[in-house]
Amino acid sequence: MVGSLPLCDHYGRLGWEEFAAYDAIHVGAAAPGIPEALIEQLKPGGRMVIPVGTLFQDLRVVDKMPDGSVRMRSETSVRYVPLTSKDSQLRA
Repeated sequence: MVGSLPLCDHYGRLGWEEFAAYDAIHVGAAAPGIPEALIEQLKPGGRMVIPVGTLFQDLRVVDKMPDGSVRMRSETSVRYVPLTSKDSQLRA
């Protein structure tokens, strides 16, 4: 085995600050809005792809520019499962 892959089991909207900043972030579930914590953990020059919305969703591409400013664009319509908390998943 060449390396290892750390796994994280917690509230995804908070990101994983311990290993930030990230070159790329892919969010695999739709959030109602883009979590600020994820933008903060994106490295300047980095990109995040995240589905955003509830009933109607867009795949958003978030680029953090080298100067720290953020540019966002909507790429296409998508349909993802909702980004939920661990507590709401355990109640289901």
